[in-house]
Amino acid sequence: MSAVTLARPWLTFELGREMQVLSWAINRPGFVMARRILWREVRNADLPQDMDVRQWLKGELHARGEDGCVAFLTSRDVTCYTQSSVTTEGVTAESVATVGLSNAERVGSRVERQMPDWGTINIAVRLSCGLSQTALIEAISIAAQARTAAIIEAGLALPTGLATGTGTDCIAVAAPMGTEEYAGLHTSIGAALGAAVYDATTRGAQEWKSDVGSRQKAGTEYAGS
Repeated sequence: MSAVTLARPWLTFELGREMQVLSWAINRPGFVMARRILWREVRNADLPQDMDVRQWLKGELHARGEDGCVAFLTSRDVTCYTQSSVTTEGVTAESVATVGLSNAERVGSRVERQMPDWGTINIAVRLSCGLSQTALIEAISIAAQARTAAIIEAGLALPTGLATGTGTDCIAVAAPMGTEEYAGLHTSIGAALGAAVYDATTRGAQEWKSDVGSRQKAGTEYAGS
């Protein structure tokens, strides 16, 4: 697996070399070139409603010399990350995920909340094979599909139905530049990618539910992740 470095409140996924990355991350979204993907753990109290969160994160990254990275924000304890690697017909997909479900939603509806929550699912994937931009778009759709399947199967009930994700999920998919045009479910790329994301997300959701359950039994207030 690619190197994952934990130095709370930071989690770093080293891609091994500069790659194209597609995401809607708060720092450097869209199609960019990057060598690593970072998570920054925060608490709700760290980010008051009037704060310019994007600029705050840029400052945090600049202080670390990481201006060029793709970066997520999460209130999930980053020590609880999950990692999975799957190889299918010579294609390897490596997925790193943090899964917090405190602001879970069911697609197509919204739960009324009294205050904002920064709990989220953040997933990064590194593919071993070169992709075109078209295939990278398809790859991120497969990652989202795997995320959704894992969360539905986690069985988190909301007033609107079973959760399918959270209101602040983010996915980043990295791959070398290449000419491959397809990454769908019939391909080795889609099979490896889907399996890795599904596994990492499933285990992350199970751990979150176990963590929340143990805190509730202990009478501890649970906020954030």
